[in-house]
Amino acid sequence: MSEINYNMIKISMIAGGVAFFLILELLIPYKENSVARLRRWLNNLGLGIMNITVIQIVFAALMISTSVYVSDKQTGLLNLMQVPDWLKIIDTIILMDLVIYFWHIMTHRIPLLWRFHRVHHTDLDVDVSTAMRFHIGELIPKFLLLTGTIYFIGADLVGVLIFESVFLMSDFFRHSRLKLPHWFEDIYLILFVPPSMHRVHHSVDLEERNTNFGTIFSIWDRFFGTLLTDINQNQIWTGVDGHIQEKKLEIYHLMWMPFMPAVK
Repeated sequence: MSEINYNMIKISMIAGGVAFFLILELLIPYKENSVARLRRWLNNLGLGIMNITVIQIVFAALMISTSVYVSDKQTGLLNLMQVPDWLKIIDTIILMDLVIYFWHIMTHRIPLLWRFHRVHHTDLDVDVSTAMRFHIGELIPKFLLLTGTIYFIGADLVGVLIFESVFLMSDFFRHSRLKLPHWFEDIYLILFVPPSMHRVHHSVDLEERNTNFGTIFSIWDRFFGTLLTDINQNQIWTGVDGHIQEKKLEIYHLMWMPFMPAVK
């Protein structure tokens, strides 16, 4: 697959995913917005468009080239083990999601990384647009880490593309502002991350924020003791102390935020 086709598929999935969950949020929101939706969306999507432009151009080629290289040379953990193709795909999804779980924890625990990641957490409401609200200074090392993971585990292109697709849709879903039946979220939570679980992670409360780091699978939080679910959803306030004024969360503020004084 060429870099151009990969970029087109990825951009189409992003646009389709955002549109799909936006419509659902308008139809079945779990609660009303606390700040104006349009201003937030302009800021979040503005960041997202800038990130897509840079990240897709640079890292699409890098990730594709790496996956093709390890397949051709039969290097990496999965190739050394000689596992079937279908199992290699499953292992790729599981291992790459585990790497992102630990990366997410690092963005909260390492002060320099938190400076960039707090841009994501300063959103005063959480919805599908929040999944686009990242500083490019956080995304560059993240994609370098993913590329290194592809090389280390020997992930082929099909596995990488499926992981990217599942990860993207899971990211949109866990940030979505949807009112879902409790029974559905309880069942989904057994293996995966529902919106109610991730809302806790976006809490302004520091102890609640330092939980629920998973993206695709909830099993990592359960296994490593970072799962927190017994929280009243209606009492969750999202954001970061010190960044609660809406007028100071415009896109130019967000771009400059990592270089401002540290705020937990």
